[in-house]
Amino acid sequence: MQRSFFDPQVAWETLPDILLGLWLNVRILFAASIGVAVLGTLLAVVRGLRSPVFFPLRMLATGYTDLFRGLPLIIVLYLVGFGLPGLGVFPRLAPEFWGTIAIVLTYSSYVAEVLRAGMEAVHPSQRLAARSLGLSHAQTLRLVVLPQAIRKVTPALMNDFVSMQKDVGLVSILGAVDAVRSAQIAQAEQTNFTPYLVAGLLFVLISLPLIRVTDAVARKQQQREQIGGTV
Repeated sequence: MQRSFFDPQVAWETLPDILLGLWLNVRILFAASIGVAVLGTLLAVVRGLRSPVFFPLRMLATGYTDLFRGLPLIIVLYLVGFGLPGLGVFPRLAPEFWGTIAIVLTYSSYVAEVLRAGMEAVHPSQRLAARSLGLSHAQTLRLVVLPQAIRKVTPALMNDFVSMQKDVGLVSILGAVDAVRSAQIAQAEQTNFTPYLVAGLLFVLISLPLIRVTDAVARKQQQREQIGGTV
């Protein structure tokens, strides 16, 4: 057990390559977070449009969220990472690019539903008050509804981000040399599973700060909601 999983020498020798691969995971995570925030917010806003004229858009957004919430991420990675380049329509792009696209497509559906739940939790009187003050529908969403919605669902959004932090490791199946792929290469060279343990611990280390922040935000929100009451 010690030789196969906890060999300090193998861990030290493979650490630089795994750290280099982890930097790729961090870059993918940063780009995917921006894409998910933009697309997820857009989907949530479209699903919240109540006018009958926007019915087709609502149906498209609903179909999108249902589809990508039901598809496993690994299937989306195969379809996007191998299927789209195989069409011969797109220029040759790095596997991490397609991996980022697949992650954005999948996690946008989860974030959209979380944001939509937060928007629906905002009391209708807030919308009516904003409109009575002369704000347009877009201004009401931007200045009144979305800030309150995000505050209500911040812990859930941060949990989705933690999950995405882990799932960026799946881009290795497309051939991207990230932390997981680097550990796989090292394991094949060393015939030892310690590199996988090193990669796993590194993912835990970059996730722990956000996990603690998520717990603190959830605790603070709970305390704020219980002000004036007893439990």
